[in-house]
Amino acid sequence: MNEYLFLERFEKYLEKKGYSKFTPSGLPSTAYDYSQVRIPFILRNEQIDITELMLNIDYYVSIYDLEGAKEFLGNKSHRAVINALKRFREYCNSELFRK
Repeated sequence: MNEYLFLERFEKYLEKKGYSKFTPSGLPSTAYDYSQVRIPFILRNEQIDITELMLNIDYYVSIYDLEGAKEFLGNKSHRAVINALKRFREYCNSELFRK
């Protein structure tokens, strides 16, 4: 699966859910951060591809969430890493993704 394309679709999904791509001052915001920074961070940190993350998303959420082995990383930047993983899980489970 093309990682770039998949992350672009994830970003569009977040925008449709009401997350902003840019702040009013033009800086990158949540949709961009989750899709272009946080999820790629997980992929690099775990040395996995997007398909692996998608297929085992519950496992990765559990290890980055509270009481998980990598909770300290999940908590970075006001829990942006774990929140990005949780939104990614929603995206993978959404009807939008299945179509």
